[in-house]
Amino acid sequence: MSVESVLIPDDRAFSSFKEECGSEEGWSLSYNKTDMTVWTQTIGGDEEKSLHKIKCRMVCKDVPAETMYDVLHDIEYRRKWDGNVIETFDIGKLTVNADVGYYSWKCPKPLRNRDVITLRSWLPTGSDYIIMNYSVKHAKYPPKKDMVRAVSIQTGYLIQRHGPNHCTLTYLAHVDPKGSLPKWVVNKSSHFMAPKAMKKISKACLKYGEWKQRHNPGFKPWLYPEQTTLPTIPVSELSIQHADSLENIDESTLSEMQTREERDSD
Repeated sequence: MSVESVLIPDDRAFSSFKEECGSEEGWSLSYNKTDMTVWTQTIGGDEEKSLHKIKCRMVCKDVPAETMYDVLHDIEYRRKWDGNVIETFDIGKLTVNADVGYYSWKCPKPLRNRDVITLRSWLPTGSDYIIMNYSVKHAKYPPKKDMVRAVSIQTGYLIQRHGPNHCTLTYLAHVDPKGSLPKWVVNKSSHFMAPKAMKKISKACLKYGEWKQRHNPGFKPWLYPEQTTLPTIPVSELSIQHADSLENIDESTLSEMQTREERDSD
């Protein structure tokens, strides 16, 4: 069986991602309130069984694009503001603008917690910034017994600068969280959680400057690659993580009522 090659995104991949972030063709509007808009897209014909792509756009009138970019990169700060994070760390670098990392997060009970290994790449393009990732496999980081290994088919952020303290953040996600969950649970959960997560990011941006002044203020390896201390990983050590190669953990006993109760109590 041939192993699909892991590719580091090129300019065409970044351009395609940016285009999809801006396009509304094929997307259904599911939420539109004040400075937040959410669209979804069904992949496959069966609404109940299919996973949705989700696109969430937030207008931030008091956040510089550069600050947003720093906050989304800075994993030390993420441990402070992201209450869902269990563990996050960088595994190694591939190029000056691509690395491999691990992230695990809490899921609402009775769901099992999730984790993911991703190849992440980033590109500043004038007044815009793009960060995107997809799932890969690394032999040293197999799935854990107490976690469900999720799969990012393609996930990322587009930050667009509109002024000194004004930017737009677009989050685009096509993720398979695995587990034998009814897809409506997955999709409803993501629709609820994405805007909430975006608002947390916006609030985190407002406090970042003060926090960074006290925590290694000059250290920003995503801007200054010569600062990185990560080991270089050969691409040959990685392979594509496909959802169908992972064990399905049965969480299908979860009822719609339970999900609503958990969500409403959050």
